[in-house]
Amino acid sequence: MAQKEATIYIVDVGRSMGERRHGRSVTDLEWAMQYVWDKITTTVGNGRKTANVSVLALRSDDTSNELREDAHNSNISVLSRLGQVLMPDIRSLSDSIKPSNTNRGDAISAIVVAITMINEFTRTLKYKRKIVLVTNGTGPMSDNGLEEIQKKIVSDGIELDILGADFDDPEYGVKEEDKDPHKVIFTPKKWWESCLCSLQTHRHKMRACFVDSLKAAGGTYGTLEEAIAELETPRIKAVNPMPSFKGMLRLGDSQKYETAVQIPTQEEEGDPKPSQGDALTAVRMARTYQVDDPSAVGGKVDVERDDLAKGYEYGRTAVHISQIDENITRLDTFACLDLIGFISQDKYDRYLHMSNANIIIPERANDKASLALSSFTHALHLSSFYAVARMVTKENRAPLVVLLAPSINAGYECLIEVQLPFSEDVRSYQFPPLDKVITVSGKTITEHRNLPNQDLQEAMDNYVDSMELDHKDELGNDVLPIDESFSPLLHRIESAVRHRAVQPDNPILESPEILTKFAHPDEELVKNSASLLENLISKADVKKVPPKTKGRKRQRETEKPLSGLDVDALLNQEPKRANISPDNAIPEFKQMLSRAENIETIIGAVKQLCAIIESQIKNSLGDANYDRVVEELGTLRDELVDYEEPALYNDFLRSLKSKMLLEELGGDRRELWWLLRRSKIGLIDRKASDRSEVSEEEAKEFLSPS
Repeated sequence: MAQKEATIYIVDVGRSMGERRHGRSVTDLEWAMQYVWDKITTTVGNGRKTANVSVLALRSDDTSNELREDAHNSNISVLSRLGQVLMPDIRSLSDSIKPSNTNRGDAISAIVVAITMINEFTRTLKYKRKIVLVTNGTGPMSDNGLEEIQKKIVSDGIELDILGADFDDPEYGVKEEDKDPHKVIFTPKKWWESCLCSLQTHRHKMRACFVDSLKAAGGTYGTLEEAIAELETPRIKAVNPMPSFKGMLRLGDSQKYETAVQIPTQEEEGDPKPSQGDALTAVRMARTYQVDDPSAVGGKVDVERDDLAKGYEYGRTAVHISQIDENITRLDTFACLDLIGFISQDKYDRYLHMSNANIIIPERANDKASLALSSFTHALHLSSFYAVARMVTKENRAPLVVLLAPSINAGYECLIEVQLPFSEDVRSYQFPPLDKVITVSGKTITEHRNLPNQDLQEAMDNYVDSMELDHKDELGNDVLPIDESFSPLLHRIESAVRHRAVQPDNPILESPEILTKFAHPDEELVKNSASLLENLISKADVKKVPPKTKGRKRQRETEKPLSGLDVDALLNQEPKRANISPDNAIPEFKQMLSRAENIETIIGAVKQLCAIIESQIKNSLGDANYDRVVEELGTLRDELVDYEEPALYNDFLRSLKSKMLLEELGGDRRELWWLLRRSKIGLIDRKASDRSEVSEEEAKEFLSPS
């Protein structure tokens, strides 16, 4: 079960936070909120009900908190109470967090208010408690009660993080010149080195004790620049292992033999997806079954599920099996993991894996099982053998044959389990050899035009070796560290969703460099291997292929076959088709265009296909004809690009979109328009055809959702 959390973000919204400093294009508040929004939206994306978040505004225009009767707690407002954050809360917070018109407000008092809120919400229950303060450190701060406050934070187990704009951090290389003397009291490395002459020595020591105690409780102090820079590094989701099998690892039948071995084990895999938030609407699923019926409207008829017979796919044939026969053929099984044999490690091929790998560990809090499984794991490792076992994860489940491989690391031992194929799962395919050519007569040839010669082979070997990624740079670091490589698709989508949740009207930010640096080869490798690549191109006799010519289909001369037979002349002997049949529209449309002798014939063919498309849309029962319409529009677009008549297609598509959105083609056809947008069947722009008058921007705007 996920740990309960209670996190309060204290955001400094004072008037000074609305200023731009040190050449930044954003205010201090906008800069700080990049960090806060990233943390909040990540929590929202996880969808955990146990992750509770609250936001406090420090140095706000008004006062709204439970301790407002004390004058020290003025200009502190609770923008959201502790609880699960959902999308409506993000919208409300986005409108509320703005620079105020005052610089009054005590940061230490805000921390006291946050401590009170956390204690009232969590009471004595087990929670992970955290307070995050983001500020530029230019506001006043009182020293009264620091010692009692730090003791309360430590005793309650609260983690306090303080991040500030332009805080000095020599380790990160940030130092603000001409610093406001009031800001020094927030500086992480010099909390006690105040430049204010009015402060007394015992207060310096109190601040030092305050910082040291909070650091011991897990808190951090740092500059905002470092915190925001770290946001570009994707955060890897920790996956809690969940047991998929609990049972005995058995060697022999314990009911027949006293020497049989049984070890209590469990198999672990990734945890399921997190539950969704309460704001999501419940979805009801409805399922209908249809069969082909030429006499019915649309060619299909609905049937009840009870009228259907169960069948299994065998090749391309559906084989029917009744419930009685299925019960006879079903194998009654029970959960087990029985060893059935052993195989030498050098005789097992890795490509036989049929599933993802899981781990087998001993039963928890069972020392005897841990010792027994450790002995078995070490025996496999020392003998260089794998174990083969029969696994049934649950009762009446189909049995599997699995491979158990030993894995021994420092402080952790386990068996790695992977599914093996049955004989029916093995497919044997034969391919011709890559290093020789065998003639029909059985003669073996090692030098052939389809085989690389020795010079080409050596050139390729040298180039591949020069591009190896397992070497180190000048500082001794790995060029491709495995722990710094991330999935660009996964993390790019997540960052885009978080950004759009907070700023729905702004464009998506560029992808961070950490996600794109592995999209291109290392510059140093490319530079060092340039000469080898040139040598490889020379040895392989690589030549540049001329670009494909667009259009010109009407002016293109027909290629003459080697036989000299004039195929076009033979085809022209047949009577030319006057009308296009709706049942065979695409082939007949292409055939009519290929025989067109003038532009009028092309225009006539296009008009016929356009009329067929509109008729199919209008008479479509639901989405029955949508796939056919999408294919026909795609063919019409491609052909008119080749015949250099983009205007005919663009005029028709504009008219078709208007009719669909105005429901003039048999009702609501917006789903069809969505399919056309998804298939990117839009206007022909100048990039696709030189004769088009549509720009790329106009083509993109035409396919926009509005």
